[in-house]
Amino acid sequence: MARTAIWKNITATLIHDIASGKYAPGDRLPTEAQLSARFGVNRHTVRRAISDMNDHGLTYSRRGAGVFVAQRPTEYPIGKRVRFHQNLAAAGRVPAKEILTLETRVASAHEAVQLGLEEKAPVHVYEGLSLADDQPIAIFRSLFPAARLPKLLAVLETSRSVTSALAAGGVTDYTRASTRLTAKLANATQALHLRLSEGAPILRTEGINVDPKGVPVEYGTTWFAGDRVTLTLNPED
Repeated sequence: MARTAIWKNITATLIHDIASGKYAPGDRLPTEAQLSARFGVNRHTVRRAISDMNDHGLTYSRRGAGVFVAQRPTEYPIGKRVRFHQNLAAAGRVPAKEILTLETRVASAHEAVQLGLEEKAPVHVYEGLSLADDQPIAIFRSLFPAARLPKLLAVLETSRSVTSALAAGGVTDYTRASTRLTAKLANATQALHLRLSEGAPILRTEGINVDPKGVPVEYGTTWFAGDRVTLTLNPED
């Protein structure tokens, strides 16, 4: 009879430990050295078990900090007022953002249409990573009309808050005019940023935010890690 690989037994044992409450969401697992001693195996075997758990979204690794038990899916409302920091705080999570790109460029034909701009109009582009309790939950790309909001990128660089950046440009309120949801599979770059396996399920949302007069101020696309976020919609929205 074929024997079960040792690393699979280690994975099964650690999963049982998590399920039984020995390690709660957000807890750090023992070090490789400690797990190696516990199971009487070398570190390579432990790494294989941890890698499998990471691939299935049960744990995630932080360089220099260790391996942590993944949090339960975050409830994320996508109604008329989508506010990242407020949504995460309401769910009891600590929100953070990492900047990947801040630039001004010419809008594509599709982007210009979404923002109600003339063809090849300049747009500000804000790309980044959204985190909850230091775990990446989404990659995002937001575009804004550059002519209307000339100082937006400077504010984003320091605040990382779209709400603050729009307010600095005179847009004191905005609401979601439309949202489209599509199921996708993570490509290599998305998987790297979200700490997923390539081909893992992700959810893509495309949304347009408008000012009180109905004029588009943001066209955004977000790719959520499918097992870390539960997108919710209020019936009133």
